[in-house]
Amino acid sequence: MKRFSLKWPLVISSSVLAFLIFIVPLYGAAVYSFKGNGGKGHSWVNYQWLIHQDGFYPSLITSLKLAVLAAILTLALMVPTMVYLNLKGQKYKSLVDFLCILPLIIPVVSLAIGAQVAMPKILQNSEYELVFFFVIIALPYTYRALDTSLQTVALKTLVEASRSLGASWSSTILLVIVPAIRSGITGALFLTFALSIGEYTITSLLHWETFPTWTVVAAQQNILGAIAISVFSFVGAIALLSVIALLPKRNAQRVEVDE
Repeated sequence: MKRFSLKWPLVISSSVLAFLIFIVPLYGAAVYSFKGNGGKGHSWVNYQWLIHQDGFYPSLITSLKLAVLAAILTLALMVPTMVYLNLKGQKYKSLVDFLCILPLIIPVVSLAIGAQVAMPKILQNSEYELVFFFVIIALPYTYRALDTSLQTVALKTLVEASRSLGASWSSTILLVIVPAIRSGITGALFLTFALSIGEYTITSLLHWETFPTWTVVAAQQNILGAIAISVFSFVGAIALLSVIALLPKRNAQRVEVDE
C-alpha cells in the first residue's frame, strides 16, 4: 500500500508538470500559427506560406540526409568499438570515456573551425563535412547509451557461443550482439538523429544551409509564419523520432511471428 500511495502522486505531479511545460506552450503556439491574415480567424495560410518559401524543401531534405548519414556512421563506428572495449579493451575504457566527453568541453567555435581545417580538402568544400561534426557532438550521448545497454547483457557468453559455432566477428556483431542491445542502438540512433536534425551553431559557423539555418532567416519575414515554423519543426521532429523508435519494435514483432 505504501508503494501505491507514493507512486500515484508522483505520476500525477509529473504528468501535470509535463503538461504545463510542454503541452500548454505548444498548444498556444499552434493556435497562433493558425491565425489568418492580419491575425483574424483561423486558416492554413501560415503553413501554406511556409511550404512555398524558397529553400524550404532543399534545406529540409539536406538536414534529413545529413542526419541519416550521421546516425549510420555513428553506429558503424561506435558499436564495434564499444563491443571491443567491453570484451578486451577494459584498460582503454577510461581513455575513450574521456575522449567522448570532450565535445561537451571544447567550445563549438574551436571545434568547428579547428576540425574543419584538419579535414581533407574534398570534405571542406562539401556539406558532408557536417556529418562528421554531427557524429562528434553526439559522442557523449551515444557512448553512454551503448555502454549502458552492453552492461545489461552477458556479452562474453554471447560472443563465445557465437564464435564456437563458427560465426565470424562481423556475423557475431550483426546477428547476435545487435539484436541483444537493440534498445541501446535505438537510443543512440534517436539521439544522433535528433542532434543532427536540430544542429544550428556549427552549420551556421561553416556557412552551410540546413533546415535550422533556413528557419532563422525565413522566420524574420513573417511573425505568424515564424510560429508556424516552430510548430512544424517541433511536431515534425517528434513524429520522425517516434517512427525511428517504433520501427525496431515492429521488426522484432514480425520476426517473432515468423518464428
